[in-house]
Amino acid sequence: MRLARSLQAAAAATLLLAAAACGSSDSSRSSSSTGLNPPDLKAQSKLGETEGEVNLIAWAGYVEDGSNDPEVDWVSDFEKQTGCSVNTKTAASSDEMVKLMKTGQYDAVSASGDASLRLIASGDAVPVNTDLVPNYKDVFSGLKDGSWNSVDGQMYGIPHGRGANLLMYNTEKVDPAPTSWAAVFDDASTYTGNVTAYDSPIYIADAALYLKTAQPDLGIKDPYALDQKQFDAAVDLLKQQNTHIGEYWSDYLKEISAFKSGDSVIGTTWQVIANLTAAEGAEVKAFVPEEGSTGWSDTWMISAKAEHPNCAYKWLDWIISPEVNAQVAEYFGEAPANAKACELTSEKNFCATYHATDESYWKNIAFWNTPIEQCLDGRTDVKCVPYAQWVQAWTEIKG
Repeated sequence: MRLARSLQAAAAATLLLAAAACGSSDSSRSSSSTGLNPPDLKAQSKLGETEGEVNLIAWAGYVEDGSNDPEVDWVSDFEKQTGCSVNTKTAASSDEMVKLMKTGQYDAVSASGDASLRLIASGDAVPVNTDLVPNYKDVFSGLKDGSWNSVDGQMYGIPHGRGANLLMYNTEKVDPAPTSWAAVFDDASTYTGNVTAYDSPIYIADAALYLKTAQPDLGIKDPYALDQKQFDAAVDLLKQQNTHIGEYWSDYLKEISAFKSGDSVIGTTWQVIANLTAAEGAEVKAFVPEEGSTGWSDTWMISAKAEHPNCAYKWLDWIISPEVNAQVAEYFGEAPANAKACELTSEKNFCATYHATDESYWKNIAFWNTPIEQCLDGRTDVKCVPYAQWVQAWTEIKG
């Protein structure tokens, strides 16, 4: 079953645990207003001879050569057509990706938002010349010039795909049907012991996103740009929620099992997980609440120390080519980056299910981004809480 395989691929990547990738609708454009000043590196001006190999760092399910499933292979044809042999290091977290990129032993990485911004700021990732990636022209506009993959209009990578973090609930046990994230925050006591939440420091942004509407006096504009007062409010909300949590999830099988058994009746999920949970008989629905949702998008970035940059550019173009991008999206369980991929998915309604072509849908998604001291919402009169402190706070929240 393709859906099951896609979910397994996502889970093998630890569901992007500790990752963070993009900005809210208020800050999803270039990060020029944030004060981020990366090293002055130049994008490659033209392609040269391919070097015979390329060394990649990737989430599980992004670089498949048939060894995991003989029916899933988009690497072999790439190697035949380009002469670039693919060597892949599967990473389990964004922190691992950053450490690996710093070694200089890898040419490209499928970075999530916390990794991408760090790699840009440190100079480990070089700007990309999108003219050298012909398929880039067909990438959805909502994935271009984001605060997680560009600076001052300069792209630092090629978008791979995107997904939203949804609110899922048991339709038989949750009544009335929720419309707001209040169901798992201020009203969580209604479902004490049966609430589930995503197990990652970046989940603090979900609380901030809710507080943006629930407590407008806090002045939250971007859930990834929190000053100390805003951050403390989000942490306090999550500590209150913790008393009602039955289980934090990072293992998709546990979340599916919990919803099937009734141990979980409401909480965060991904579309692919919701699909499989429903397919296995659980009476569930998943949706974007009225406040919007957080979400994620990954970006293929080239190392500033790449020994095989020409093969790396070939890979970036290949992975977002319509046919390959369709395969990756279905296998992993995400909306493809290339608009033409939707015509080539094996499941007719795949792109409709994942809202791939609905840009209005994605305007309500605050994609994961890296919290840094330079506030991503453009404020310069205060410092924002950096991601390292999010990690520390998450440990305290869980107790």
